[in-house]
Amino acid sequence: MVTLRVFRWSPGADERWQEYAVEPGADTTVLDALVDVQRGQDPGLAFRYACRVGMCGSCGMVVNGRERWACRTRLSTLGRGRITVRPLYHFPVLRDLVVDMAPFTARMRAVGAAFAPSDGERRYARIGSGSGERQDIDAAIECIGCGLCVSACTMVAHNSRFPGPAALNRAFTLQRDSRDAAQSERWGVLLSDDALARCHGQGNCTDVCPMGLAPTRSIIRLRQMATARLLGVSRSGQRSVAF
Repeated sequence: MVTLRVFRWSPGADERWQEYAVEPGADTTVLDALVDVQRGQDPGLAFRYACRVGMCGSCGMVVNGRERWACRTRLSTLGRGRITVRPLYHFPVLRDLVVDMAPFTARMRAVGAAFAPSDGERRYARIGSGSGERQDIDAAIECIGCGLCVSACTMVAHNSRFPGPAALNRAFTLQRDSRDAAQSERWGVLLSDDALARCHGQGNCTDVCPMGLAPTRSIIRLRQMATARLLGVSRSGQRSVAF
């Protein structure tokens, strides 16, 4: 028997913790256990999930103090004792384990996370698979927007204007893409006081990313690119007016 200690809150009520006893199998995940609790013990328990196979990222939670996907976290890997489950940090809680992802989307918009195609012949240009540009982008492009990195980021907690690791990771893929036409405007945001300069490089975001991405690396690469741009050095190493 395993005891789940689950964060509970709903509008108009006080925060509290509630415990549930579940009988796990060898492969029972945290999500499986929560579903069993909801179906058999407490139908009012609220949490979010969709695919149940580690593809959508919607079941992100903090389990035993670490950001995880509930569907990929087996109870058997969490050791003995009670298992604590709470909602992601730095997001408004809607109810119990469900958070409002609107701030995540707002952070993406703030850095101009949408690709802006350029006019002319390069609009539909392809980036060769063997190019350094493509290899840089490929290492950072598989983010599915689960928000675990934002929850783990201490700077997001300290500065609400900081875009956060997911948004900066996305910005890197666009600043590295020679086809994007909004790079100058995006640099204006990235070089502000509350963006690249605020990351302390602790690597919490990289540590918890279930996709194996390294937002810390993307931020470092953006800083390198920004330095080259400010010094007027092109990608080839030659001095130029703009990067």
